[in-house]
Amino acid sequence: MMNKQRLITELQSAGLRLLDQQVGASGRKGGAGPSDHKAITVDGTTVMVPIYTSAAAVSPFSATVDASAEAIALQHDGMAIAPLDFPEQPEFYRLTTADGIPYSKIALLHSRDVLATTVLQTCMRYRDAATACQFCAIEKSLEGDRTIARKTPAQLAEVAEAAVRLDGVKHMVMTTGTPNTSDRGAAYLTECVKAIKARINIPIQVQCEPPDDFAWFARMKEAGVDSLGMHLEAVDPEVRDRIMPGKATVPVEYYYEAFAAAVPVFGWGQVSTYLLAGLGDSLETLLEACDRLIQLGVYPFVVPFVPITDTPLAHHPSPSSDFMFSLYQQVGAMLKQAGMSSADMNAGCAKCGACSALSMFES
Repeated sequence: MMNKQRLITELQSAGLRLLDQQVGASGRKGGAGPSDHKAITVDGTTVMVPIYTSAAAVSPFSATVDASAEAIALQHDGMAIAPLDFPEQPEFYRLTTADGIPYSKIALLHSRDVLATTVLQTCMRYRDAATACQFCAIEKSLEGDRTIARKTPAQLAEVAEAAVRLDGVKHMVMTTGTPNTSDRGAAYLTECVKAIKARINIPIQVQCEPPDDFAWFARMKEAGVDSLGMHLEAVDPEVRDRIMPGKATVPVEYYYEAFAAAVPVFGWGQVSTYLLAGLGDSLETLLEACDRLIQLGVYPFVVPFVPITDTPLAHHPSPSSDFMFSLYQQVGAMLKQAGMSSADMNAGCAKCGACSALSMFES
């Protein structure tokens, strides 16, 4: 079996061909978060791997049932290289809310023990090509009737309690499409967190664009938010203008101001940002950004870009595994030197780590 760091890195760049569609639960197409992915457990490590991308269709990695062993094997060029498992569908998916909505339309299981939800499934930038992020599919799951546009605080509290009780969920991620309000969703996230924490004590990360008033950070913390994500996605201004023209109107420097204001509130290492490698930022640009973020006390969650079906970047290539491996090695060394670890985060995407191999390079 190849080195585990290298294996996960290559899997997340190349994707996985499912030779038997009956293997495991189905993956997810469209929506927010790791769309067109599937959770798999390779040699004891659960990761999100692309399965619906054009790259996955020709990936050297495949999964099929090994009839003799009655087990699932991960194959590389037809050779079995590692044991493979799929997390089972959670028990809470079988339930419906008090107002008749299936729990799976309110929140989803990510990886093995993370509950994730998009509280507002619409975004002020999404429907206009002049402002939309070209990689985003936030409203696709809404169009497919797989979710609802607005999850109420009561619905979220009900589902969170059941997910903890029935499936042993350990922490929760709450993101949002950006509403046309100056708080950029912070106000509604705060309201939702209050309701959840009144029902069940679960660590929660919320994710939104930087609000106009940094006083929202203290309000979110007081409501029970344990960690915060504000996602740059790309750093180079030219890349941001081309890939996310609406979001690019919020300057990168404003994000850094927001990070500097948020870290004292949530704590060193409890604020994070997504960096999508492969959108056009050079290795040097990403490394410079990661170094600056870590010095501020922000965890830079570097993730390989995965194209999502029916988006303008549907056929944009993922970064090579060599590019990601080099990036992971160098960012991992920065994190180790700073004493920053995804395991020390209270909640969130970086703590889960399933969409990236970065945590494997921290030590």
